[in-house]
Amino acid sequence: MRGIALVGAAVVLILLVTALVCKKERYRLLRRCAYAGMGLALAGTVGLLYAFPVFKLPEPQGDYPVGTQALYLVDTDRQEKFDGPVQGPRALMVQVWYPAQAGTGRPAAWIPDPRILPYMAAQYGLPEFTFDYLEKVSAHAYPQAAVSSARPTYPLILANPGNASSRFFHTSQAEYLAARGYIVAVIDHTYNTFATEFPDGKITTTAADSLFSPDDDYRTGSVQRDRLGRLLTDDVTFVLDQFEQMQSGQIPSDLQGKLDLGHIGTFGHSIGGAAAYDASFDPRIAAGIDLDGGLYRLRERGELRKPFLFITSDSYFGKLRRVLEQRPYTDEEIESMGSTRAWEEAAAQDKRLELKRMQEAVEAGGQALYIENTEHLNFTDAQFLSPLFARLGLTGEIAPERAGAVVNAYMLDFFDQHLKNKDGILTKKTDSRFPEVKFIRFP
Repeated sequence: MRGIALVGAAVVLILLVTALVCKKERYRLLRRCAYAGMGLALAGTVGLLYAFPVFKLPEPQGDYPVGTQALYLVDTDRQEKFDGPVQGPRALMVQVWYPAQAGTGRPAAWIPDPRILPYMAAQYGLPEFTFDYLEKVSAHAYPQAAVSSARPTYPLILANPGNASSRFFHTSQAEYLAARGYIVAVIDHTYNTFATEFPDGKITTTAADSLFSPDDDYRTGSVQRDRLGRLLTDDVTFVLDQFEQMQSGQIPSDLQGKLDLGHIGTFGHSIGGAAAYDASFDPRIAAGIDLDGGLYRLRERGELRKPFLFITSDSYFGKLRRVLEQRPYTDEEIESMGSTRAWEEAAAQDKRLELKRMQEAVEAGGQALYIENTEHLNFTDAQFLSPLFARLGLTGEIAPERAGAVVNAYMLDFFDQHLKNKDGILTKKTDSRFPEVKFIRFP
């Protein structure tokens, strides 16, 4: 996309020269055409630069420089369930961010695997070259930097992207937490990302949608979502097992001896947030955070009984509030949504159970809140891609930088409280620094 903008600028220059050269009366038509073409090319170039601007990820600004490395992990006890280029045992790519010694060289690119960019564009229904310029967007972590020796160990946080997302869409959150003394591992759940590149060059794309059919009723779709959810939860369990072996030296790793496995947290976005909740039933995990994700396996699980934080978007809370207030949809609303009465009533039943789980989390030392003027992608780095996302309803009216800062502040406060035994402030009461944050009140 950046290359196309440069071509557009070159076209403008050529047409401008043409217009200036063709001053004589007999060249009037050619001169007018040149000016008209110049206007169109200029408008197109400016439009591209507006729609897909070069941006900078927020600087972590913590106590530590940040290092990063990719891990290739293979679960020999599980066979891959999706059809695609990576078959055999279930294989995962995991990106780790961690407190580092002083960084050397250049920070990593935000998307260090540029071959996945055409698949990213396809996910948004855009031409495959749209995001080529993201190759030039830099993150702030240093590849393969040595782990900081400032502390003996650091708490571990496992994170999960949403469906058709990517581990790199949580870079700014991971860097923020790593700069404040956490080791953060974001899991690319194979075949549930828009694209994942493996060390042998193979690329997997999203296949999770194959589990669902537009003809499914709500309950059938819910069963399939539970099926996918079990896979994601098993991925988290496996990755945690691998970190235990790294810590003990059974698996060679630069992280050996640096992991505080007595203080483990998890978070995720969308279905990745549901994975964080479901994985938190593992007794090794002390606390977790769900970023705007509806829960799965609601009827298979009981009460979690440990601190858990729910942060929802403004729009998702609107759906929960309707259930809290026992306000069913009108026939006109259902028709405008393209839904059915049976579907919405079944969904409301699940939301009532979800609200019960949220209330239980609050009673166990967690919290439930929402952020005004946010939408689903305000909880990932995808919100920085384009201002058009707000017009499409993918992000809210809140500025992306502000949304990221609010989410990071509340995640850090919660993990500091439950993984570092600090006094949590933000999740206990309203704070004037964050007026857009509202606590969910239960009957």
